[in-house]
Amino acid sequence: MQETLDWIQIVWLAVIQGITEFLPVSSSAHLILMPQLFGWPDQGLAFDVAVHVGTLLAVVIYFRQDIWHMSRDWSVSIVKRQPTSNSRLAWAIIFATIPAVLFGLIINNGLEETLRNPLIIAATTIGFGALLWWSDVKGKRERDEHTLSYKDIAIMGFAQALSLIPGTSRSGITITAGLMIGLTRQAAARFSFLLSIPIILGAGLLKLKDLLQSTGPVYWDILIVGAFIAFISAYLVIALFLKWINRIGMAPFAWYRFALGLLLLYLFL
Repeated sequence: MQETLDWIQIVWLAVIQGITEFLPVSSSAHLILMPQLFGWPDQGLAFDVAVHVGTLLAVVIYFRQDIWHMSRDWSVSIVKRQPTSNSRLAWAIIFATIPAVLFGLIINNGLEETLRNPLIIAATTIGFGALLWWSDVKGKRERDEHTLSYKDIAIMGFAQALSLIPGTSRSGITITAGLMIGLTRQAAARFSFLLSIPIILGAGLLKLKDLLQSTGPVYWDILIVGAFIAFISAYLVIALFLKWINRIGMAPFAWYRFALGLLLLYLFL
């Protein structure tokens, strides 16, 4: 971790991580933009691990009852072969995670750094923002997350795999896919957030492995504050997004993505 991190940077980066992890905007675009605008140093691997822990705790605590019911029914379904809507949802999350894991192994072999080009991020921020808006306008919005078929699960899984391309937005592309297959806005968001749990956990564990192999100093006060702020901001975003999404729709987020992408093009072209 950089010793030159100040508390303003810590707070802003933690808040941005917490917010952009679950809103359908691009977290990678924001994390590239903030240091560019303010001349901040890289926050370091340890801070990345801390804010990932914060966002993971937020989604797990918010959906704790759903997770408990899915885990209980999933375990029973294996033993008694008696599936329920909760066990099917648990299987849907497991199967929809597989494409992202496979794609992650591919881009981890050097392709990831190539894709983190600011111009690529600007293009994906704008392009997938337009797709988000289109899916919201054209989607039937008449099903919930418990009605997913195998085809739907595959579509959601491959959509999440695309989110590993920087600028796509994991929540943005999975909500887009959910709307395209006919889920309601709230159902698409709920499944997207539940689907994030194994991915955030896996990404955090990979970063933790790299952190344990590093020899740099660890500033625990910074990590604890960063994790706590990311947790609070992520939890509030999940709660407010699910409360308001049926009223506001996806258009505000699409327009925000257009503006953000254009700003990146202006700064890096």
